[in-house]
Amino acid sequence: MLHTRTTPTDRRRTFREQLASGRLLRVPGAINPLSARLIQETGFDAAYLSGAVLSADLGLPDIGLTTVTEVATRAQQIARVTDLPVLVDADTGFGEPMNAARTVQLLEDAGVAGLHLEDQVNPKRCGHLDGKSVVPRADMVRRLRAAADARRDPGFVLMARTDARAVEGLDAAIDRAKAYVDAGADALFPEALANEAEFAAFRKAVDVPLLANMTEFGKGPLLTARTLEDLGYNIALYPVTLLRLAMGAIEDGLRTLATEGTQESLLPRMQTRSRLYALLGYEDYAAFDTTVHDFTLPPGR
Repeated sequence: MLHTRTTPTDRRRTFREQLASGRLLRVPGAINPLSARLIQETGFDAAYLSGAVLSADLGLPDIGLTTVTEVATRAQQIARVTDLPVLVDADTGFGEPMNAARTVQLLEDAGVAGLHLEDQVNPKRCGHLDGKSVVPRADMVRRLRAAADARRDPGFVLMARTDARAVEGLDAAIDRAKAYVDAGADALFPEALANEAEFAAFRKAVDVPLLANMTEFGKGPLLTARTLEDLGYNIALYPVTLLRLAMGAIEDGLRTLATEGTQESLLPRMQTRSRLYALLGYEDYAAFDTTVHDFTLPPGR
């Protein structure tokens, strides 16, 4: 059946081993559980739940409107269907340090491999929008310490994201990152770095795993996996790529349907019924109940 065959402990151990391996992990953001399954099938190293993607999926802008319950629910749905480690965007922790502590435990219970907390003020905004504000460094340190103290599984990865580059400059962002590691962060996510030189400067300054955010239409460059690996980064994150692809296809399809009055010309661009059924594992479910798979489909359907 379409369900993970590994335990949260297994996936967290795998994620930590991957981060320590020295190679670059390629991590796309899942739109939903079904896309997480595709991420696994196509050979990626882990899956990601983006706060921007979840907000957009709910028809909301990425300005801190989602709740910890919504994030934990979607995280559990994604972790249920993939054997890959899942990293979750936990925004600012959804409140004060005590809220950040509860967020850690809810996401531990959801079965994911780790999360990242950021140093924006609450409510936050998308990391590639202008007008961001960050909390004082001491406030973020308290947020991270509370999260680290709340963690029950030592394998659960606690990552710190800093948005300070756009607000206070690169040097301040690096200083903050070092303090965040001292506060208990296992890895770092420097948001909205401006160029390859800044990526290199961050790598030179710290010795914990680093995430590079390769989001489209943002403030930073889209570096290749080879470049990021040469720079010594540990994760190449593609947080919103699948949502942008899907929504672009949906918009084009709706226009075609409205103009032509039929979806006939769209058929070659669609996932077929048989491919969807294979991805959903109909045959696997038949092992439990033969009545769910008592039919065949013509080739290509």
